[in-house]
Amino acid sequence: MSSESGTSGTDTAVARRGGGAGSGAPAGGRLGQRLSGLVVALGTVLFLGGFGWAALVYMPFTVPTASMHPTIAAGDRVLAERVDGSEVRRGDVVVFEQENWADAPLIKRVVAVGGDTVACCAGGGLTVNGERIDEPYVGDDPFAATASFSEVTVPEGRLFLLGDDRTGSLDSTAHLAEKAAGTVSRKAVKGRVDAVVWPMDGMIEPAPGFRALGDEPSPQGPLPLQTAMAVAGAVMIFAGAAYGPVAGALARRRGAGAAG
Repeated sequence: MSSESGTSGTDTAVARRGGGAGSGAPAGGRLGQRLSGLVVALGTVLFLGGFGWAALVYMPFTVPTASMHPTIAAGDRVLAERVDGSEVRRGDVVVFEQENWADAPLIKRVVAVGGDTVACCAGGGLTVNGERIDEPYVGDDPFAATASFSEVTVPEGRLFLLGDDRTGSLDSTAHLAEKAAGTVSRKAVKGRVDAVVWPMDGMIEPAPGFRALGDEPSPQGPLPLQTAMAVAGAVMIFAGAAYGPVAGALARRRGAGAAG
């Protein structure tokens, strides 16, 4: 009997030291479990924080026509940063509402602001305040006769808007005979388009051609940071949640090796 008792005591001691699958101890140890829980919690904060911040800053829109081709195609899903119309600069792509143009939000590019004189296409391109503007974003045959117009002076507080497809866009040029020469009030602006998110074409390229007028492109919105937060959060959630199963599998493998 003494032999059996001694063997039982030895087996119990080994089980306590081993912390194997049958010991009831958490895989990876208590410290590892706590750290993995912390990683999951921090990841959740980053993931939800990134999406929540983006929801406060951006508005989604679906582009109904090809008037902004090739920058934005018909059916694309874009995100527009909520900005005040007073913040809009030349070269910005904006979402706005103008009742006598359409009964839905529209997307066009700002090419001139209050006090500017704008014309197209004497000399082969768009001119603002007498300066020829380089526009690499325009579609094919951008200076066709249908896109041409004589010099227009933009009233203060208003914007002159064109589509990047100058031959197929119902923009300020289609409303020149109306009050304010086809311009739109800054107050009509709902947002500035930052990115095409479906398909995932990414951020809208700035329009550096307006630097000829001393106008720097608008600063990039916080979308890249928000995206990075959400992606980092998702990775942390996955890594923290995977810790327990991975640690358990490694423990079982070590236990099988020791048994063999």
